[in-house]
Amino acid sequence: MTATPDIDAFTRPYWDAAAEGRLLLRHCAACDRPHHYPREFCPHCWSEDVRWTEASGRAVLYTWSVVHRNDLPPFGDRVPYVAAVVDLAEGPRVMTEVVGVPEADLRIGMPLSVSFRTGDDGVAVPVFTARPDRP
Repeated sequence: MTATPDIDAFTRPYWDAAAEGRLLLRHCAACDRPHHYPREFCPHCWSEDVRWTEASGRAVLYTWSVVHRNDLPPFGDRVPYVAAVVDLAEGPRVMTEVVGVPEADLRIGMPLSVSFRTGDDGVAVPVFTARPDRP
């Protein structure tokens, strides 16, 4: 078992952008709302008129938990790690990991920026770290 995401023709633009250091969202032309995770329809109004748009990469920390034990590869080699939920500046709430921030420094509402970690499988996955301009 691996943590490699399933990459298909629909999600390929998302993963290709991640490999280039860019975070993509889906944006609905009908209701003008972004969403994440990538879907072929809008979860708000069910329109199929959705397109890829580049996100700013800015977010704030909504909540987190420090994981001290995880037996699933590749997570076991990373413990402890910070599993988190962040609110993207564009609106969607995303499950992710916060990296490079000591546990004692984590705060709800903390400004974060997207970064990308490339695994042994070559797939770049978005993670978040403290924004340099944080107060």
